[in-house]
Amino acid sequence: MMEGKGMKELMLGNKAVARGLYEAGCKVISSYPGTPSTEVTEEAAKYDEIYCEWAPNEKVAMEVAFGASLAGKRSFCGMKHVGLNVAADPLFTCSYTGVNGGMVICVADDPGMHSSQNEQDSRHHAIASKIPMLEPSDSTEAYEFAKKAFELSEEFDTPVIIKMCTRVAHSQSIVEPGERVVPETIPYEKNIAKYVMMPGNAIRRHPVVEERTRKLIEYGNHCDFNRVEMGDTKLGIITSSTCYQYAKEVFGDKASILKIGLVNPLPDQLILDFAAKVEKLAIIEELDPILENHCKELGLTVTGKDALPMEGEFSQNLIAEKLGIEVPAHKELGEALPGRPPVMCAGCPHRGLFFTLSKNKCTVLGDIGCYTLGAVAPLSAMEMTLCMGASISSIHGFNKALGKESEGKTVAVIGDSTFMHSGMTGLANIAYNQSNSTVIILDNSITGMTGHQQNPTTGYNIKGDPAGKIDLESLCRSMGFNRVRVVDPYDLAACDTVIKEELAAEEPSVIISRRPCALLKYVKHNPPLKVEKENCVGCKSCMRLGCPAISVKDKKAVIDTTLCVGCGVCQQLCKFDALQA
Repeated sequence: MMEGKGMKELMLGNKAVARGLYEAGCKVISSYPGTPSTEVTEEAAKYDEIYCEWAPNEKVAMEVAFGASLAGKRSFCGMKHVGLNVAADPLFTCSYTGVNGGMVICVADDPGMHSSQNEQDSRHHAIASKIPMLEPSDSTEAYEFAKKAFELSEEFDTPVIIKMCTRVAHSQSIVEPGERVVPETIPYEKNIAKYVMMPGNAIRRHPVVEERTRKLIEYGNHCDFNRVEMGDTKLGIITSSTCYQYAKEVFGDKASILKIGLVNPLPDQLILDFAAKVEKLAIIEELDPILENHCKELGLTVTGKDALPMEGEFSQNLIAEKLGIEVPAHKELGEALPGRPPVMCAGCPHRGLFFTLSKNKCTVLGDIGCYTLGAVAPLSAMEMTLCMGASISSIHGFNKALGKESEGKTVAVIGDSTFMHSGMTGLANIAYNQSNSTVIILDNSITGMTGHQQNPTTGYNIKGDPAGKIDLESLCRSMGFNRVRVVDPYDLAACDTVIKEELAAEEPSVIISRRPCALLKYVKHNPPLKVEKENCVGCKSCMRLGCPAISVKDKKAVIDTTLCVGCGVCQQLCKFDALQA
């Protein structure tokens, strides 16, 4: 259905959050893209009434949102779970300051690690920072919770976290949109004791936070976010998020359910009252046993992680199997499906650079982005990935530890967006503390991994309008690097020469590997290559690139013309002129 008042729409969870933000009168949104959170801000940016931006990183995004809240407007910032780690510094302190206008933070967890380097549970951040957290179980709740989160924020003078997860963020359910209602701006008033968090003031704010938590616990016992659905009382289930949906499908009315929407702080009396009505109690939650441990602290005997796993996504069948319910009949595949590991796209500008690094037997310390696939066979060129920006900081430590043993054969690689996110400080450290390190910035002119978002190096904002553009070469030189080289990764000979020269240099250096992402709409491709079968000897040199457009059939190279973008990198490896434009 078309979006509008009184019209129901099948809506993505992230889009539902964005719609809720819009209707709640949110004024300022600042986020950093991170799967599975990205679409919240992308959808919100379609509303001209909201100022939206991509920030360089999550810490900046949260500080922008806090500033807008301080000014008396409703604000929002969004990120994935590891992004909340980056934003933890302002998170913990704005818990103390409280807010002026409502401030909402959306964090999207990724159980199963579909697109993440770890499987952390963001409820720990809410508990540690003493900030209320709401957890919707579908798009309807995502929409409603986003609106109510602002009310909760202003009522209790606190930021509020909405916790999404991959399944809720990227599934669809029915939403009935309403109208936008913009509350009056809350006037900003100078209040040093509340907003200047130096020790003398902060120590007086801590008791305020503790009292707020006590009030929120009482609020949770009666609020609409938490609800009891009584069925058979032989089994009671306490759950939240997607696990609520799975439990409902598995048990129906054969169990009673306490569905928790306000997952921090937890409602003690509501839990105890529910437990008293059932014979047995089971806790169904993905990742860490937070609900379970809280129930145990209340003196309850529960089934939880003794039956259900600590890792991965749950499913209806998994819950049924682990809790002793008959699993519905289903067919098993007769044979295992062939694996399809992710690979860099045909024409990816990173491929030629990684091939050259692999050929030169370089030790490559990597970072977070599409280029992390440089670790995948057949290139197998990347040996470390930790977190955003860690490649640059790590190579400095690596080379300081090993000196000349590593300096001439070790590089760090980092994307343009990741460099702006967290790479600059590491690069400053190399310049300041002078390690003989070579850093390669993989500039593909976009934030590729999360679906082509702009960043400070592209020259465009979230709406595609012209914006300030960081000049990477000038930036690196201004930070103290005398050697800054730019190379086209499609040119294997040039890549080889530049890498060899910079590794041989006895000082810090930066190589910028610059070529736009092959999937960008404005990039014009050459016609696909073709194979001259008479010339092909079946040597498979072209296969060393790991390009998905190239395969071998009947001992001859084959090019998939639907994938090939005519980048010509494979031509440079063929000694028999078998690959031709």
